[in-house]
Amino acid sequence: MRWRTKSVAEENRRPRGAHRRGGARRGRRRKPLARRRGRRIAAWCAGLLVFFGGAGVGYLYFKLNDNISSVDINEALGKNRPEEIDNGSMDILVLGSDSRAGDNGKYGKDEGSSRSDTAMIVHVYAGHEKASVVSIPRDTVVPRPSCATPSGKTSPAAKRAQFNEAYSVGGAACAVKTVEAMTNIRMDHYMEVDFAGFQKLIDRLGGVKVTTTKSIHDKKSNLNLRAGSHTLTGEQSLGLVRTRHGVGDGSDLGRIKLQQAFIKALTDQVKSIGLFTSPTKLYGIADTATKALTTDKDLASFDKLTRFANGLKGIGSQDMRMATLPVSPDAKDHNRVVPHTTAAGQVWQALRDDQPIPESALKEGDGAKTEADGVVK
Repeated sequence: MRWRTKSVAEENRRPRGAHRRGGARRGRRRKPLARRRGRRIAAWCAGLLVFFGGAGVGYLYFKLNDNISSVDINEALGKNRPEEIDNGSMDILVLGSDSRAGDNGKYGKDEGSSRSDTAMIVHVYAGHEKASVVSIPRDTVVPRPSCATPSGKTSPAAKRAQFNEAYSVGGAACAVKTVEAMTNIRMDHYMEVDFAGFQKLIDRLGGVKVTTTKSIHDKKSNLNLRAGSHTLTGEQSLGLVRTRHGVGDGSDLGRIKLQQAFIKALTDQVKSIGLFTSPTKLYGIADTATKALTTDKDLASFDKLTRFANGLKGIGSQDMRMATLPVSPDAKDHNRVVPHTTAAGQVWQALRDDQPIPESALKEGDGAKTEADGVVK
């Protein structure tokens, strides 16, 4: 998919804008070099895998800076954005882009330009001990603001556009602009991971353990799993998070439930791996992850990602609330959905207020219950 977290107590007291700028930590006593390196290493992979909500490990090599691609979101969008709220919380847009190019082609074909195959808003609450992850169905019809195109032209605003088209129109900046327009929440950071890179990263981690309660077969995503316990390879993991036809009615709403279950399993897997026993494996994971990663410019260096990761390392799978944006059928196109008039607004309001998402809102609309619920554990 071009899927495209500081002492914690001190970092959590920093204003939200400071996290956004990746500022240096203050007021800390310097620890011995070996201990500082250990803390940095433990924080590194957490930053790389923040879209999985977990903490992991990485390797301190400055050359890894060159692996990271970046987009200057602030420069692209300017000042016409939602207000920065300095309450200690943080919002991150995580995208998996559906480019189907090069090594990605064998996982399906798509017409037209690259599209964001997966989109999640990760809201980290003040204190950085819990998070809500809200998945946006790719088939959601929303108003899209005008966006600059890669060729330097401007694509005019559209009253009705499929959500994932924003990425194909104007890349990361347009995707962020569209999300901010629909939520009125400023995205503090952006992360994107490539399909082929995701597969390689899972293989470097030694696979991910899951249990399927039903068999899943989908030729289009090269997935063939019997009911039972599995250690998924990178290719199987990629097939699972991409399958639309292996479970349920083939809608994106069912696929989202599989993605969310996989993310929790991956979070637990990363925490359980003893990477310190193998420096070679440790470096291989960091190298693979950085090559697969694109971030906003404020995170595009080893030091910035390390500080970012260190602030989120305490969040585990049990601290994550996985949710799908409440949607309703689109009256003009039965193959599309639209944000649920009331419930979607309640979700965004809760995140703006740094409050838990009301359970009543998540019970509304399509996607609250799908045939994919409980299929992966």
